[in-house]
Amino acid sequence: MENFREQLAENLDVAEWNWLIPHVKRDVVVLVSPDLELLTVGEAIACDDSEKIQTWLTQQLLAKPSIDQLSLWNGQPAKQFQSLIVAPYVLIQECPIS
Repeated sequence: MENFREQLAENLDVAEWNWLIPHVKRDVVVLVSPDLELLTVGEAIACDDSEKIQTWLTQQLLAKPSIDQLSLWNGQPAKQFQSLIVAPYVLIQECPIS
């Protein structure tokens, strides 16, 4: 499993909002709360750990971006997100403001 996590880590990257828009249009973007580690979520999705995923959904730690968030980010095309593709999903997490 450690090797699998390393493989996921290689796909972890920073993406600008305007690069993510095509994925939003396909309705495959999932916003991950900063309270969760992106790799942990990616592992759970890839391994179909429905119990963890359901818990996070219930706790609103995973969600589709809201209309308000989409409107805000559309006005900030260079805004950066940590991103991880776990087909068919694109997991994103807002980068901390530096």
